[in-house]
Amino acid sequence: MTQLYGVIGDPISHSLSPLIHNAWLREHGIDATYEAMQVPDGELESALDTLTRQGARGLNITLPHKHTALALAEEAGDLARRIGAANTLIRTDAGGWRAENTDAPGFLHTLDQAGIDIAGKNVLLLGAGGSARALAFVLTDMRAKLTISNRTVSRAEAIAADLLDTPEVCSLEDGMNRLPTAEIVINTLSLGHSGQSLELPPGHGRTFYDISYGAAASKTLSAAAEKDWTIMDGLGMLVAQAAFAFEHWFGIVPDIEAAERKCRKVVEATS
Repeated sequence: MTQLYGVIGDPISHSLSPLIHNAWLREHGIDATYEAMQVPDGELESALDTLTRQGARGLNITLPHKHTALALAEEAGDLARRIGAANTLIRTDAGGWRAENTDAPGFLHTLDQAGIDIAGKNVLLLGAGGSARALAFVLTDMRAKLTISNRTVSRAEAIAADLLDTPEVCSLEDGMNRLPTAEIVINTLSLGHSGQSLELPPGHGRTFYDISYGAAASKTLSAAAEKDWTIMDGLGMLVAQAAFAFEHWFGIVPDIEAAERKCRKVVEATS
């Protein structure tokens, strides 16, 4: 019997996850299908009840449900519990859901692939949403000298309070003033969706990493490249977190690099 997997979010029609996972399922001869499922905020619990009756075995969770997914799961991995959010659910033998977070290891994988050692580096993290929270845990675990900059400083302070090593926190205006001394800048602000960009100083080869990709990141990354920043987008992180979710479900680490190349072609064709 064909097993059901999928991604839950709102909005979800833009998701590349079905393309990624269904290719891996075919490649490894697994009798399963992976579908995108639009579930409005506040309706995750009823959706999980329905999917449980349908025999779903694994789910990816994206906005706005990552915190709720953790709260509804019967079990949770240490990382998901520490971060306070889950992007992966695994059906357990006991009949419940186990929550995991593969956003953080997915991000770390992209740093490793790029040869970026963040230990001791001055890292400026722009934004304090759910994605920034996962990244902040990775960055402090890897001993970066972290500053979290956000328009609403209290949201950055809330992240900082949960970290083992307390980072600096500042307003977004103050963060912009710190750009000249940051060795690595990581942007989690959703500027691209509203056509905005950032005024960046000369990069001198420093790394500017925007966790968006495609049209949402193009304006910001183009501006960064023009100012001599080494740019990275979030597509690699998307594929890597998907691969680690796939490993949780099937015990197989799929080909991350080949999947990223395929996704880049799709994104370039539609941007």
